[in-house]
Parts: sequence; structure tokens; C-alpha cells
Amino acid sequence: MSVRALSIHGHFYQPPREDPVSGLIPRETGATPYRNWNERIHAECYLPNAQLGNFEKISFNIGPTLFSWMKSYDPSVSRLIVAQDQANLRQYGVGNAMAQAYNHTILPLASWEDKVTQVEWGIADFVHQYGHKPLGMWLPETAVDMETLNVLAEHGIEFTILAPWQAESNHLDVTEPYRVALAAGKSISVFFYHQGLSTGVSFNPHLTINADEFVRNMVLPTYLPEKERRGEPQLLIIASDGELYGHHQQFRDRFLAHLVNGASSNLGLEKSYPALWLKKYPARKWTSIREATSWSCLHGVERWRGDCDCTQGDGRWKGYLRQAFNRLVYQVDKVYTDTLLTYKIEPWKLRNAYIQAILGEVLAGDLINQHAGRKLEQGSVNQIRTLLEAQRERQRIYTSCGWFYDDFSRLEPRNCVAYAAQAIRLTMVATGIDLSTQFQADMKYVVSHRTRQRGDKVFQTEMQKTLPVNLFH
Repeated sequence: MSVRALSIHGHFYQPPREDPVSGLIPRETGATPYRNWNERIHAECYLPNAQLGNFEKISFNIGPTLFSWMKSYDPSVSRLIVAQDQANLRQYGVGNAMAQAYNHTILPLASWEDKVTQVEWGIADFVHQYGHKPLGMWLPETAVDMETLNVLAEHGIEFTILAPWQAESNHLDVTEPYRVALAAGKSISVFFYHQGLSTGVSFNPHLTINADEFVRNMVLPTYLPEKERRGEPQLLIIASDGELYGHHQQFRDRFLAHLVNGASSNLGLEKSYPALWLKKYPARKWTSIREATSWSCLHGVERWRGDCDCTQGDGRWKGYLRQAFNRLVYQVDKVYTDTLLTYKIEPWKLRNAYIQAILGEVLAGDLINQHAGRKLEQGSVNQIRTLLEAQRERQRIYTSCGWFYDDFSRLEPRNCVAYAAQAIRLTMVATGIDLSTQFQADMKYVVSHRTRQRGDKVFQTEMQKTLPVNLFH
């Protein structure tokens, strides 16, 4: 009898909610009785799933910025999650956790330099948290293009997970991984999740009331009988937002626990995850991917750069917001690179390495001096570090959540504007160059179709905040 295996993938992620000046999450009334949504979702999802041991039995990724918050808020839970990945690492030689591009940036819309930074920061954060290198990386919104896959492979990433419609194939078999050919003779493995099961789990709560019935009535019929007759192994992946299990749908953390502990094994299904499956059954077929596609926008990546049919109401603000950010980022980067080159420092190498200082692995001053190849004066170190912090903020402005929802009046896009304002303030502190005028002019075209709130007014409010007097001293 051939092997039939099941893998549940949970993409655990929350948008950054911290005020860029204070570093604290403001009180969010909708999260009552908790102070903010991070705390509420933690209580309803991350905590119970960790206590139930679910992270050991599934494939998962946790957004680096979310995991950083969790380590500060409830380190016992982050330790539990890491321990569950390490249990698999000890038993099978490969863990079940995947890395994630650091700031949840839509990578097909990012420059090559930003793709590299997002991947390098994501890998460095994973190693810092889990203690070993990642074999897989989750792409935000599974948004993909060939340049992104090449960057993954160049950094030692062996696989990712995509939606089935992202394959350039009319006869895709989602029960096994495929290889995608890349530049310079490289390739990467891609797993495609099962569309019907993943959509059902995500959007039909009635399917996930009883785990035994779910396996019997929904999962078992999806395996391919012809492959079973030939004795070929099959892996089904069900992928969804991890917050489904306990937050979006109450009690689904317990459903998941029974699904991976008894309901599947009782009916002859093995538990697996992509890294372990590749170790046993390397990809044997090849496919191409459809450029600039994603799992949550059937129009590719239009949801994050313009007015597509995924957006209800007037979505033109999204295009204006991205245009304003792109122009600002060009200016922030020019100031950064021009300044770094005066010190004969390679700017992108230093930015990529700056994750070590963000994670507290090295002192920022030591890292800067190392890349300068000499000990700089303290004033110069402070200037460079301030510009690096501006780069950190300008990475945050591209967080995908800023464009995901229908209206600009939501918290997520306004947070992205706050990070843009912080990048402008830091650049001005470091160099005296004020980049606010053009950005404010661009932002007046970003308008909420519900409240008529304008982007330039939001930006003005954010610019009224003041930086700490003792910045980096």
C-alpha cells in the first residue's frame, strides 16, 4: 500500500502595530478585553496551540516581527514553539518550521535589493529564533516571481509553498512537489497546497467541527487512486492562516489537535511536513510558475498596487499610496547610499547585515566599524546608525497589510504612513535633508472613500511626533 500523508500548514502572522516612535502598541478598543489585537490573538490562538503541542505536528511559519513581539510579551510560548520544531529536528534531522520574508513585503513588487534584504533578514531571524538554518521560506501572500525564487535559491532555501493556480500547468498533481528551473543551473522545489481543502478549512466553519468526519469525508477522497495502485507516495497540504485555529474560528485549535493526533492516523494517514517529505521523496517532476501571482488575489498582485476587483469601493488610493512610497523610498535610499559611500562602506551589504544589530547579536557601532574597515568617530557612527534605522522603517512601509483591505481609513495603511514619517524624520536627523515636502504632496491623492480622510493629513499628524532627545547616545 502506498504512503498517504497529510500536512497542515499554518501561516502565523500579524501586521506590525507598534508606534514607530515609542515602540509600543497603542490600546486598540476593538480587542477588548485585551489591550490590543496581538494580545487577544495570542490568548485565542498562539498560546493554546502551543500548549496543545500543535506546532510539533504541523508545518508552520511565524512572521519575524510577530515572533519578536511574542518573545517579549510571553517568552514561555515562544520557547514552547521553538522546542516543538527542535523535537522534529532531533528525530528526523529536519525541522518543521519555515522561515518568512522579514516584513511581509509583496516580493514581486520589490526591488532586487529589497528582495535580498527581506530574505537575508528572514533567514537571520529564523536562525536566531530556532537555532538552525531554514530549508523552506514562506513568501508573503505566496506572491512569487522568478527573481524571488532565484534569490531564495541563492541563499540556500530549498523549497516554498504556493497555490495550485500559481503553477504554469494544466495537469498539476498537488500530491507531490515539483522542481522549478532557475538561473545558473539552480532549481528550487515547490509544494502546491490542495485548493478545495484549504479553501474549505479557511472559509467554511461547518467542515471543521468534527476532525474524524473531516478526514473521512473530505481528505480521504482527494488522494489519487491511480497513484495508490502504482504504489506512489502522496502528500496533501492544507494551507491557511494559522490564526484560523482558535481566533478566526473558535475551538479550531482543538479540532487541529485531534486532526493531527488521532483523526488522521486512525484512518491510515501519516503526518508529514515539506522538509521531511523532500528528504524521503525528492521532487521528480518539473513545472514553471506564473509570474507575479499570489494566493489571495486572483488578479496576481494587483491588490497591492492598484484598483482590482478584490477591493470593494474605490481602490485607486492603493496605487497612489504605492506611488508615493516608491518615490519616497528612492529619495531615502539615495541619501543613504550617497552618505555611506563617502565613508567607503558598501551600503546594501551593511543594511543586510544590520539584522544582527536588530536581533541584539552585535552592537550597531561594532558592525558599522567592521564594514568601514576602521574605527569611525562616534558622530559618524551615530549618523550611519540613524540612517540604518531609517532603512529599517522604510522596509516596514511596504508591509503588505497596508494595501490588503478595502479602505485607507483602516489602521494598517495608516501605520505604514507612520513608518514613512519615521524614515523621513530619521533621515533629517542624520543629514539635515528634509524629504517631507514631495511626500506630503503625493499623499494628498490618497483618500479614504468611506471617511474622505486624506493621506497628507495623516502624514502631518505623524510628523508632529518628536524623536527621543538621546537618540543613539
